[in-house]
Amino acid sequence: MTANLTTRLGQLTSTPAGGPYVGKNRIINGNVSVDQRNAGASQTFTAAAAVAYCVDRFYASCTGANITGQQVAGTAPYQYAYKFTGATSNTGTLFGQRIESLNIADLVSTTVVGQAQIASSTITTVTWTAYYANTTNTFSSKTSIATGTITITSTPTIYTFSFNAGSSAANGVAIEFTTGALVAAATLQYSGVQLEAGTIATPYEFNQYQVQLAQCQRYYQQFKPGANNLAYGPGWCPSNNTAILMLPLAIPLRGTPTLTTTGTASDYEVAYSNSAIACNSVPALDGTSCATCVQVSLPVSGTPFTANWSVNLRAASSASYLGFSSEL
Repeated sequence: MTANLTTRLGQLTSTPAGGPYVGKNRIINGNVSVDQRNAGASQTFTAAAAVAYCVDRFYASCTGANITGQQVAGTAPYQYAYKFTGATSNTGTLFGQRIESLNIADLVSTTVVGQAQIASSTITTVTWTAYYANTTNTFSSKTSIATGTITITSTPTIYTFSFNAGSSAANGVAIEFTTGALVAAATLQYSGVQLEAGTIATPYEFNQYQVQLAQCQRYYQQFKPGANNLAYGPGWCPSNNTAILMLPLAIPLRGTPTLTTTGTASDYEVAYSNSAIACNSVPALDGTSCATCVQVSLPVSGTPFTANWSVNLRAASSASYLGFSSEL
């Protein structure tokens, strides 16, 4: 399958509110404004490791040597961009998003057009590739639909590419951007990623922030009190050495989530009966969790509780968080 010639669209601006293209963009958080995981802090990507999620809905990876990525100030019309910084011995980078079947099935065998604002201090060529999942919403095995190259400069510029989504797009589609080496101190940044039906790229579709956040929270939600002794929420004790935290989710997740933590048990403590005790291992999902409400098990040393007591899970450090992921 041959992709259309990549073109440059420096004149693109935002879509007027209520315009004819509302809901056109199949990429979520394409302007990278939602960053639940890192809140603008730098993230390290480990060379040759599996892809890691960064700004909401996007993932990245690298080869050769570790690189860092971070949400930074963008270039008009985008408030933010996602910027990678390279390292000696790095040999390649990847940045992409997986689109859920429910959000792409109507574009089976339809011509689509993508766009992104891209710039790099040293890299001059970016390869884009579209894939479909071999099994619905399972991207551990995927097949290329189309690919092409974009010639870029150090000036953030909007580029477009086009392809036919093919007969298997209903399984879910991934759009990935890859490059060669991002050397020490070199930078590469992306923003304004959009995928829509048609042959001509239209202005990027901006959403109100709260709408975009809710779209992202179908796939990931993070609870972070932000300071010592602030509570996550109430729970109860099914036994004398375990507490259960019950957390309603902001919106239903795509499916039953996995839980991420800081990895340090002492970042979490259970407050009870005018006292508090640190967890002796990191919190873990209870088996009764689902897409709308999660229960988190909080193990502690000894037998400080009485069955059926009410308790609270508290942050024992400013780094403490609970992340619930249902990413593709």
